[in-house]
Amino acid sequence: MIRDFFIGAFSNISLPPEVSTMLLGFLPIIEMRGAVPAAHGLFKLSWFSAFFWAYLGSMLPAAIILKLADPVIAWCNRKSRFCANLVGRALERTRKHFRKEHEKFGELALLIFVAIPLPGTGVWAGSLAAVIFGISFRRAMALIAAGNAVAGVLITLASAGAFSLVGALL
Repeated sequence: MIRDFFIGAFSNISLPPEVSTMLLGFLPIIEMRGAVPAAHGLFKLSWFSAFFWAYLGSMLPAAIILKLADPVIAWCNRKSRFCANLVGRALERTRKHFRKEHEKFGELALLIFVAIPLPGTGVWAGSLAAVIFGISFRRAMALIAAGNAVAGVLITLASAGAFSLVGALL
């Protein structure tokens, strides 16, 4: 639906395929999960090139979110009592919801969360989770980068049909 709309829109824009792939990777919801198959299928990039450009594009939001989320939240809290209550409740509810996983797996939970190639578990959500749990910028970037690479490899292999090939061999 939304993913198909964006991918269709990018296929009609006359940008270099690498730039289009990076932009698709940058978008929430689509990230690498949609950018890799689109890059290979629509833009005719090799699997390696599709992975590389989608990975670069999908990592950009992590740095932006990790650097800007705290200042934006603080600004919002200063400007509006309603916003402070709303954001405070949302952050506390999220902390409470994921506290067990965070206590059980520690920071490794962030890598696992980003590595699962399902909607809502990518770089955008992982970056917000890192901010919520106070993981340092450098550590969060490393964990998110590793999780994103795992997700990207899984998506690339699935898109290339590697899983069906292995299933056929077994």
